[in-house]
Amino acid sequence: MGEQQQVTFPQEVLDEYAALGVDLPALFSAGHLGTRMGVQIVEASAERVVGTMPVEGNTQPYGLLHGGASAVLAETLGSVGAMLHGGSTKIAVGVDLNCTHHRGVRSGLVTGVATPVHRGRSTATYEIVISDEEGRRVCSARLTCLLRDARPGDEAPVRPAGD
Repeated sequence: MGEQQQVTFPQEVLDEYAALGVDLPALFSAGHLGTRMGVQIVEASAERVVGTMPVEGNTQPYGLLHGGASAVLAETLGSVGAMLHGGSTKIAVGVDLNCTHHRGVRSGLVTGVATPVHRGRSTATYEIVISDEEGRRVCSARLTCLLRDARPGDEAPVRPAGD
């Protein structure tokens, strides 16, 4: 689904996770569900996460963007924001996802923008707006993540090269 773009994180966030042996851009570009669906995270901070996803390959039988694909994009972006809010001592786990689909899309890229609604000590909630290439709203989503303490064995599955 095209060449992977470099994920953008603030330098202080990269440094914090690098000290723990975690390569954040690799973690969010690695071969998981979002990658299989072509999700690209192009900007990421606790205040705003932006990502894109192609419609092609993510459609339902009538040729429209599948609602589940929009949900994958929304949960991916909201989870990244919640993880960055929680910091390196927390793990963000999605506990509630709500998606309202407004219009069908047959081609091109959709873009999701996640912004915080609530950022607390134990939960974080993000609103995710997914739009088509003309800027029309395709889906409105809300994700709440539990921020639980990281435990031994919860380490990220991606380590920098050479480790």
